[in-house]
Amino acid sequence: MNDFPVAGSLPEPLPRQVHLPRRADSPRITYGLLGITLFVYVLQQLSVPIWGYALPGMDWLVFFGARWNAPILQGEFWRFFTPLLLHGSLLHIGFNMYALISFGSFLEVPLGHWRFLLLYLLSGLSGNALSFLLSKGYSIGASTALFGLIAAEGIFFFRNRALLGSYARQAMGNILFILIVNLLLGLSPAIDQWGHLGGLLGGLIFAWFATPRYKVVADAPSDLVLEDQSRPWDEVLGAALTFLFALFLIFMKFL
Repeated sequence: MNDFPVAGSLPEPLPRQVHLPRRADSPRITYGLLGITLFVYVLQQLSVPIWGYALPGMDWLVFFGARWNAPILQGEFWRFFTPLLLHGSLLHIGFNMYALISFGSFLEVPLGHWRFLLLYLLSGLSGNALSFLLSKGYSIGASTALFGLIAAEGIFFFRNRALLGSYARQAMGNILFILIVNLLLGLSPAIDQWGHLGGLLGGLIFAWFATPRYKVVADAPSDLVLEDQSRPWDEVLGAALTFLFALFLIFMKFL
């Protein structure tokens, strides 16, 4: 259960506990994405010893769907999504899957399963779209989507900062620190910085509209009662704007 101290002008001298409404009981989409990504990584590792002798010189990352501009320009648009499942090393997939569990297990509960899945896929699409526009070579990894999750968690705490008080300020400070460190690490030539930035922007756009916004609507004897003030169509608007943002980046490459 997500319990946070609530700040504000309440009759009690001390903060009380608030139980945030849940849209999902467990982060099963997060676990599903983890399992699928690990399965694909195993396939990557098995491909070379099993099939490598028959297909010498095969670049298996390109074969499995890396974000590579040349085939995308010929119509292989699935390459905006397949890189989310591909990783170059145990360290690469280990770091990304740890981040997926860390951020996904928190976000999926208040967002709900399908809203969380939309956030993940649209962030990944936005990241690979900006990488397609501004990068050369090819890129792989779930980090485009993960930067969207980081952005969404920051938006969640920002939109609910009046309720969560110092807890929200501390969380936003931690998220800002994580972003700065990762963006600095992304200055390495081997890291697709444009993909990270695109995923971050996609997550910001989607989460600004789709993130729950809680308000105290009644006072129970022992706990505060909260209600999500976001409108049912907000997530549709957020998804549409994020998708249009990614389409704009892709269209710019074809000009």
